[in-house]
Amino acid sequence: MSEHERETGLFTGSVLFGGLWSDGEVTELLSDRTLIGAMLEVEAVLAEAGQVAGLVPAAAAAAIAAAARGLDIAPEMLAAATARDGVPVPAMVQRLRRAVTGEVAGFVHLGATSQDVLDSAMMRQAAQVLAVIDRRLAQLVARLTALADAHRATMMAGRTRGQIALPVPLGLRIAGWAAPLIRHRRRLTELQPRLLVATLGGPVGSLSGIDPDAAARLEAEFAARLGLTLPPMPGHAQRDGLAELGSWLSLVAGALGKIGADLLIMARSEIAEVRIGGAGGSSAMPHKRNPVRAELLVAAAREVAGRLGALHGALIHAEERDGAAWTVEWQSWPAMAVATAAALNHAGGLLDDLEIDVPAMQARAGDGDDRGSANRFIDRVIADASHADGRLSGEGEDA
Repeated sequence: MSEHERETGLFTGSVLFGGLWSDGEVTELLSDRTLIGAMLEVEAVLAEAGQVAGLVPAAAAAAIAAAARGLDIAPEMLAAATARDGVPVPAMVQRLRRAVTGEVAGFVHLGATSQDVLDSAMMRQAAQVLAVIDRRLAQLVARLTALADAHRATMMAGRTRGQIALPVPLGLRIAGWAAPLIRHRRRLTELQPRLLVATLGGPVGSLSGIDPDAAARLEAEFAARLGLTLPPMPGHAQRDGLAELGSWLSLVAGALGKIGADLLIMARSEIAEVRIGGAGGSSAMPHKRNPVRAELLVAAAREVAGRLGALHGALIHAEERDGAAWTVEWQSWPAMAVATAAALNHAGGLLDDLEIDVPAMQARAGDGDDRGSANRFIDRVIADASHADGRLSGEGEDA
């Protein structure tokens, strides 16, 4: 089993199926090597924060930070110990202690526990992954709103409950694909401060053994140097942030699945209002053009939604730390992130190759040209996208 298979699930890491389910950019951000590097950076920052708090001598902090940032630990070096300990941090800390000399080793990992290091490192990874996903969302929204604007006058048969209803502009349907994605970008800016938090609580979440005033300086400096939010208290057994992340990923994947489901119907042979380019071939029927990318959007939405239940189940963290529930998180949210990122790539490719048969649409719509408030709704979505993009990029009104 490959490194990515172990980390993000069988099909997201499979060489054979990776083109369907995986995403190279996001998978690399969640790789074992990237995680080890993030954990070592947490140890470096912990030593530097300890110096600011008066807990670690300056020379020791500098030595630990340099050693942590200079270590190259292959995942294979920690694999056996991780299987034994249930977490890679103890073996990694041992290697870091051996990399420094004398009394300096006693200041390595000062005041922290394994969960502090792993949780904080994973939040650094999550921040990078979410930046990639948000960038792709912005690009997809821009393309969808432009397409909606271009097809204001393209009338098609609106359908409700699988039956032809009244004519409706294609642009309105496409605006309906874009609207939830715009809201999801806003939701992301709202949830990030709750999710991207530093964890530093020590053995039982109370930073025991450290003077409270020094501990306050330590955790504030630790969070600031990692670029993470400082929560009111360490969240060793409070996992709502990751559950919210999973919910958000499922919302995004579900919105993409809606696009895929609509296009699958529109591309049906007996409807043929669109043609999906780059379609897959059949081993038995050479005349077929299978709508693979649209199918993948639906499949990814179902995959991500299925994993959400496991992540919500991990909310039940007993007492001050729960290894069983904690372990479930490692398998769930990275796989959900990879599948969602892959779906965004497929959605972009789908739009690249999409052929819209305007005459076929308008023929089925008949002579009806009553657009009602469709143009106004399309305008609102386009304006909402522009406003959201300005706010999210720091332009426009102050938040």
